[in-house]
Amino acid sequence: MVDGPVPYYQLHTVALHRVVNEEEPTMAGRPRDPDLEQRLLAATWDLMTEGGYAELTLARVAARAGAHRSDVYRRWSTKSRLVADALNAHVQPMSEVDTGSLRSDLRVYLDDLTRSWSAPWMDSVVGWLSELVDDAEAETTFREMGLRRGRALRLSLDRAAERGEIAALPDAQLISGLLEGPLMHSRIVARRPPSAELLDAVADAAYRVITSMAATR
Repeated sequence: MVDGPVPYYQLHTVALHRVVNEEEPTMAGRPRDPDLEQRLLAATWDLMTEGGYAELTLARVAARAGAHRSDVYRRWSTKSRLVADALNAHVQPMSEVDTGSLRSDLRVYLDDLTRSWSAPWMDSVVGWLSELVDDAEAETTFREMGLRRGRALRLSLDRAAERGEIAALPDAQLISGLLEGPLMHSRIVARRPPSAELLDAVADAAYRVITSMAATR
C-alpha cells in the first residue's frame, strides 16, 4: 500500500469498497437475514396497495421493511423490476374451475379478473405498465405472469372443445382481450366497479363470439 493522499480518480473506487465492506451482511455481527427479500416484496405490495406507483420509491420500500436502501438496490436495479417481482409474489392465481359449461367457466374467469381490477393495488399497476417499454426484464416477468394467469381460460377452451361444445379452438389471447377490456374500461375510464349485469353481458358476448368463430371455420 502506497502512503500519501489517494489520487482523485481512485476516490470513487475507494469509497465504493468501503460501502460494500461496511454493508456486507456476512460480516461478524451482521448475520444474513433469510427473510429480507420477502419483507421487501411485502413492503412493496403494501405501498402499492396504499398509494399509486408514482409515490412508490425504493427508499420508502426499504424504510417500510426496516432495511437499508442498499438492500433494495442490490436486488433490484429499477423500481419496475421490484414491482414485477412483487406482483409475481402476491397476485392470486386464477381459479381453474370446471363448471361443466364454457359459458359458466367464462363467468367464473370474469369474477377472478374483476377481483384484480377492483383491487386497490391496480392503480399502481396501471402506472407501472407505462414503464415496461423501457425495462425488458420487467416486461418479461409481466408477460410470464400473464401466461400463467391465462392458463385457466385456455383450459376452459380446451374442455369445451373436448365436450364438443365448440368445434374449434379460438385465439385465447383474443378472447382474453374481449373479457378483460370492459373491466379495464370500468377501472380506468368509468372509475367504478362493474355490475353483475355487466359481467353477465360480457360473458354472454364472449361466448357468442367463441361459438360463432368456431362455426365459421
